Amino acid sequence: MLREIGLFGALAPTLLLYFLASILFFVILDRLITRAGAYRLVWHPPLARLGLFLCVFSLLVFTTRP
Repeated sequence: MLREIGLFGALAPTLLLYFLASILFFVILDRLITRAGAYRLVWHPPLARLGLFLCVFSLLVFTTRP
C-alpha cells in the first residue's frame, strides 16, 4: 500500500514523488528521441509524448512497488 512521505514538514503522497521522478526521466528520454528524429514518424507527436510519459510513469511505479 502506498503511504505518505514527510516532505519538508508536510505530508506528500508517494505518487507525487513518482510523478516528479518520471518527469525527470521523461525529459531526458524526450530529448534523445527528438534528436533522433523519431517524432517525424508518428501521426500526432504531442499524443506520442503523452503516451511516452504515461509509460515512463507506470514503469517507475510498477518497478519500485514492494
